[in-house]
Amino acid sequence: MATELTFDAIRLPSECEALRKDVRAFIAKEIDAGSLDPHGGGIDGAYSADFSRKVGAKGWIGMTWPKMYGGHERSFLERYVVTEEFRVANAPVRLHFVADRQSGPVILRYGSERIKADILPRICRGEVCFAIGMSEPNSGSDLFAARTKATRTKGGWLVNGTKIWTSNAHQAHYLIGLFRTSSPSKENRRHGLTQFVVDMKTPGITVNPVYQMTGAHDFNEVVFEDAFMPDDHVLGEVDGAWKQATSELAYERSGPERFLETFYVLTELVRVLGQRPDTRGAEGIGRLVAQVHTLRRMSVSVAGMLHAGKEPVVEAAIVKDVGTIWEQKLPHKARDLAAFVAPQSANRATFEERLNYAVMIAPKLTIQGGTTEILRGIIARGLGLR
Repeated sequence: MATELTFDAIRLPSECEALRKDVRAFIAKEIDAGSLDPHGGGIDGAYSADFSRKVGAKGWIGMTWPKMYGGHERSFLERYVVTEEFRVANAPVRLHFVADRQSGPVILRYGSERIKADILPRICRGEVCFAIGMSEPNSGSDLFAARTKATRTKGGWLVNGTKIWTSNAHQAHYLIGLFRTSSPSKENRRHGLTQFVVDMKTPGITVNPVYQMTGAHDFNEVVFEDAFMPDDHVLGEVDGAWKQATSELAYERSGPERFLETFYVLTELVRVLGQRPDTRGAEGIGRLVAQVHTLRRMSVSVAGMLHAGKEPVVEAAIVKDVGTIWEQKLPHKARDLAAFVAPQSANRATFEERLNYAVMIAPKLTIQGGTTEILRGIIARGLGLR
């Protein structure tokens, strides 16, 4: 059965615009203090415990969560504004971002009371870093092909296997892992998967770096060898995590970070072309701005769906797929538009540096959050085409 796809034309309410002014004032203060470089490019800013604690003190982590767990019971649209402003400013949010975006909501919904009371308030204070352990060697984004196994033992489970492309696992305090607890059935290959909260200090866990072409280290291989998981670290239903994991990806795939990761290239292009670009340059910038504006409207719409308690899995997949394509094509388009700018008429050094970096990170954009092939399979299923 086909899913009805809807991207409502949501406008951000007045409280969001008031919040935007506060966030921009905070960012300006941090720039003056040297805590962040808005022109630095890169991914998720950087890892800064001091910055994350400041953001937590402002009440901008766990914004939508219940106050009893340290949250602030604000809207998904307000959270969207904070994410958008931090992304454009290249803020160093890596410590808390995944925990705030998806790990916290999953724990809030499926975690034991002890885990919620212990971990969620610390996330809100900007003290806890999470990683996501889904993809595996030889299975990629096909979550249902996961083979890392959790076997029953006294008081919990023993985990053996390997996860790959695990962003920030080398810095994470915890990881939400998707492990096989039973064999899939002939009728349902989704059966038999369970989610766990993994304490990364657990004996039997080894983190190996996976370096990018830029030399940056954010991906990792995580190896489990008889790593013990207590029973109260199980999230939700044993053997029934496929729906939980799919819902979780609606948080991961739809935010502004999914189309703004190479946004710094566009700002550098505008700078290089100057205040009076030629017709070709002006038209090119206009098209790029129109495209990013469309992506933003779609992403805001998904935030509105999350705020309404919906699970826009297909719509989120569309935002991620189209956003990734735009991010990857942007450096090449920018290079083309700036081809006729005389080297002496503008400082091209920074521009070329940003372009080269964006081109080298382009391959990883299709890995994080789901490969293009998997996303299009989800979209096709939603449209009733498979």
